[in-house]
Amino acid sequence: MNDTVSFGYEDIDASEKTGRVGEVFSNVAAKYDIMNDAMSAGMHRLWKDRFVKRVKPQPGEAILDMAGGTGDIAFRMAAKGASVTVSDINQDMLDVGIERAMERGIDGLVWSRQNAEELTFSSRIFDAYTIAFGIRNVTHIDKALKEAHRVLKYGGRFYCLEFSTVEWPGFKEAYDLYSHKLVPQIGKAIAGDEDSYRYLIESIRRFPDMPAFEGMIRDAGFVNTRVEPIMGGLVAIHSGWKV
Repeated sequence: MNDTVSFGYEDIDASEKTGRVGEVFSNVAAKYDIMNDAMSAGMHRLWKDRFVKRVKPQPGEAILDMAGGTGDIAFRMAAKGASVTVSDINQDMLDVGIERAMERGIDGLVWSRQNAEELTFSSRIFDAYTIAFGIRNVTHIDKALKEAHRVLKYGGRFYCLEFSTVEWPGFKEAYDLYSHKLVPQIGKAIAGDEDSYRYLIESIRRFPDMPAFEGMIRDAGFVNTRVEPIMGGLVAIHSGWKV
């Protein structure tokens, strides 16, 4: 039996997902901020600010920012004095982040191309692991979670920012219309790329619901998992390493 996984709007062979997701992010890398503005109506900046406040990065802490791409989360944590390694499977995204860091005069970050499911880092070296809007893009979420657990120090912290079920009355219907009809057209107009934007929207819809995702986190070895709504359909998940 073939191992099939979700690729947004369709199921595909698991062996194809990494390459196809890579194509999506290579297509949107140069206009990533515009893409985020289009998909979130500009709210992604506020979401990321609140996420970093949950993480509470401390001076000197070693933090792995997985799927960190263009550096949005890493820049915020580095400003708090943390020592941040920015990792992403897509080199085009990392290149955009490196260029942005140079333009802003931000140095001291480590940039490393990594597959979240097969990290090359040694075990037990990071105080915290963050991943924002990236876990849904991996082929096997359980493998990525186990790798996060492996590279964290004993007592380390895992933080994930991701979309969830929207609870506001009437919001889901309005966002369905916006995302189904308008976001792909915005992608086509801005980047000439309707399919990539459709994938990004549909990957949100097909992500496991929060109870299922929480179960996966605990199965990876984390305890004390807390799910904290940020606003609308987003959650920040904080899990402590099982000592």
